[in-house]
Amino acid sequence: MSAAFPSEAHEARDRHTQRRILQLTSYPSINHHLYFLTSSLTPDETALVFCSYRTGRPEFHRAGFPSGEILRLTDEPGINGFSAIISQDGDELYYTATEPGDPSVGVVRAVRLNGGEPRTLAEFPGGQLGECSASADGEWLVMAIRQSGNGGLAVARTDGSGGEVVLEVGRTVIHPQFHPRSSDWILYAQDPAPRMWMARRDGRENECLYEHGNDEFLVHETFLGDSGEQVVVVRWPYALRRFDLATRQFHDIARFNAWHIAPSRDGKRVLCDTAHPDIGLQLVDVETGERTTVCQPESSCGGSQWRKDRYALGEDFAAARQAAEREASLSWMEMKADTVYGPQWTHPHPSFSRSERWVVYTSDRSGHPQVYAVEL
Repeated sequence: MSAAFPSEAHEARDRHTQRRILQLTSYPSINHHLYFLTSSLTPDETALVFCSYRTGRPEFHRAGFPSGEILRLTDEPGINGFSAIISQDGDELYYTATEPGDPSVGVVRAVRLNGGEPRTLAEFPGGQLGECSASADGEWLVMAIRQSGNGGLAVARTDGSGGEVVLEVGRTVIHPQFHPRSSDWILYAQDPAPRMWMARRDGRENECLYEHGNDEFLVHETFLGDSGEQVVVVRWPYALRRFDLATRQFHDIARFNAWHIAPSRDGKRVLCDTAHPDIGLQLVDVETGERTTVCQPESSCGGSQWRKDRYALGEDFAAARQAAEREASLSWMEMKADTVYGPQWTHPHPSFSRSERWVVYTSDRSGHPQVYAVEL
């Protein structure tokens, strides 16, 4: 299954901040790093995992870091290219796909980063699965699922002993993530609004954290650091905010067009990209709101909805469908050639490495999406 490619890495300097930039892919196809809520670099930072369409479909690859041979890890149809997460020990990659013999069956798989055949952790007949999030103890994965017309949460054991659907709701579910200190609580989003929800791992005590309508455009919520006491969220395009889970109160961190956000483990800094206008990747001090520009990705930042300050309505999607027919799928994140909220590979989606020395992002400024790392 594994196939090797020569290194595509080369080094430059950001022309605006003079920081060291590594371009890690250069193949003329879609290439993007993992989703921004997880690190694309292994814990020892000797390898980077990314998704590439160089075979004509999304497949996961491992590249030596800061340079080195590229190894293709998967060879199967139906992979969700934004679904993968590296295991805590850095030995395996967890991801979601559809069963090659039966695309109506959603599967969670694991593949070793040194190559080999993937193993199936759980199957969900009739289900479409989103991205994976791992529990703090490394024993559980949670994924959004679309099944029988409903959204929900599915969990699976990383040891391969199976999984189950634990929550089913009548709306789209996206971006589930385990509490950073507990394998018993899951933060997730119902799309579009009210957006912010939490539930236990078994689906009990499902609760809306904040009631709001479509005109309050909240996106990209995640835990603010490893304490799990606060959530950081974007009020697009006006402010970066934190939400106290005990008091259920919002507090502004900084008022600017923060977009996709990744907090540091200690919760003292938030990394983000920006759009409309694109003022580059920003590193924000949570206490003071002061910002530092990291670099300028200069990506195209696709999606008509990001020029508005509300969620997309039926009329927005209908207008987009006049230009191109779309296949029904789990969410906007996996729509083909989505022009309402994407394409997702045109967004920088910055994420920290485990040491927080590196920031990995994607940019299509060269004409094709490529993976980059900037040194902090």
